[in-house]
Amino acid sequence: MNKFSLVVVTAGTSDPSSTRLLADRTAARVESIATGRGSAVDVSVVDLRSLATEITTAMISGLVGPRLRAAIDALAGADGVVASTPVYKAGASGLFTSFFQVLDNDLLIAKPVVLAATAGTARHALVVDDQLRSLFAYLRTVPVPTSLFASTEDWNDPALNKRVDRAALELVVLMESGFAREIRNESWQSYQHEFGSAGGTELTIDLDSDLMKLATGGSAS
Repeated sequence: MNKFSLVVVTAGTSDPSSTRLLADRTAARVESIATGRGSAVDVSVVDLRSLATEITTAMISGLVGPRLRAAIDALAGADGVVASTPVYKAGASGLFTSFFQVLDNDLLIAKPVVLAATAGTARHALVVDDQLRSLFAYLRTVPVPTSLFASTEDWNDPALNKRVDRAALELVVLMESGFAREIRNESWQSYQHEFGSAGGTELTIDLDSDLMKLATGGSAS
């Protein structure tokens, strides 16, 4: 039996939270679909509301607190991700974007992700495709084709459940494919990593080159 790790990242701030509800509904469908296909899914939740102080500290000082480190470690080991944000002032939550901005640029390479958002009105329906996809493209993830968005009037609409089913199936199939694992195992060096962005694993950088000596305040030979 295949076993997958699914990490749910939710930036909802209220309790109960429609943002968390959409993420949980999606995760439940992922579990159900995977079980029906002979796989098991271990779901863990990263609630950004409880990490707000540590996220701010990391942005200002670069220091990573213990709860934020645990969230980062969970994402590093994830086979799939569900990322859900509320929409504020026609944009993704600042807490949501700040969290992903403090992550290592290479942490989520090739990982499949379901992108989701909630708002009080359907006028914000394009936030997922217009804003979240560009952020997750920069992080070089693999967002599933189906975006999820729920406004107040969507919760009793059967169409929302259909979209959740589609997104959940797409995520399960991508996890089953092992795409992220193959990319990391076979093609890692073909990615252009920024210096310092790979968590100290930049093994092919020549620190003794003339350029690197100049960059660190030394002199070229």
